[in-house]
Amino acid sequence: MTIRDAVEEDIPELLRLLSQVLEVHAAIKPDYFVSGHQKYNTDELKAILKDESVRVYVAAEGKEILGYTFCMINELPKKPFIAHFKYMYIDDLCVDERYRGKDIAKALFEHVKKEAKVLGCREITLNVWEGNDRARAFYDKMGMTPQKTYMELKI
Repeated sequence: MTIRDAVEEDIPELLRLLSQVLEVHAAIKPDYFVSGHQKYNTDELKAILKDESVRVYVAAEGKEILGYTFCMINELPKKPFIAHFKYMYIDDLCVDERYRGKDIAKALFEHVKKEAKVLGCREITLNVWEGNDRARAFYDKMGMTPQKTYMELKI
């Protein structure tokens, strides 16, 4: 298995895996996510792969994509009351359901850590939906800690 930058030829596999992620989220939060859809379409993925502020890494075995991660490079705004620094935000990390539990997510995460350092990022951030216990346990195991709590009130 190799971890590499995603290329346009990976889009069909990325779309397949994006569907898997959406279904996980739709099962956890059906009032928010609509089953049967994807986060991006082919044209959006083509644009994302060209965007300098986004990194898409894939875990590949030959032409088969075992998993991916979408990462965004951000900077906190220059304000006198907050520290200014660059960080990498993991927008999405997915391992194909057929290959979960085989340390593919760990390999992707370690690659993100290495790349974030190379790019001069101070930290890595992400969001985990309540109820996604498997993801939360994984990120805890990777050494991540809560930064803030995002809350809602249904009205």
